[in-house]
Amino acid sequence: MKSIKPGRGPSMMGGLGSIFAGVFGVIWTMAAVQMGAGIFALFGVVFILFAVLQAVYQFKNATGENRYSEFDITEDGEEPDPLEKRMAPPSSPAEENKEPGGGFCPYCGAPAEKDYDFCRRCGKKLP
Repeated sequence: MKSIKPGRGPSMMGGLGSIFAGVFGVIWTMAAVQMGAGIFALFGVVFILFAVLQAVYQFKNATGENRYSEFDITEDGEEPDPLEKRMAPPSSPAEENKEPGGGFCPYCGAPAEKDYDFCRRCGKKLP
């Protein structure tokens, strides 16, 4: 399966851009405090926080072995996609124990074997 991943160059540039944004946030905050505009200083603090988070993400993608998916297309053998493990649907014990060919009630979602006419949980007729 192909994964779309950010290139290491663009991620490094994004990380450097985030550092510059953080410096701008510091300058903004200092200027707002000196002018006495207290509420506007909070905008600078939020700006710095987002810049730090974005820089961490970008530098991790630029230097990490397994990058998160976004832009470049890679093959399975090149590197795994860390989001596949996180985004895989959880398997429930009901799914593991039911007979093949069964399904779920469209009304309440309870597992139903293929030979059921009515749902065991809600009692409605199954299609």
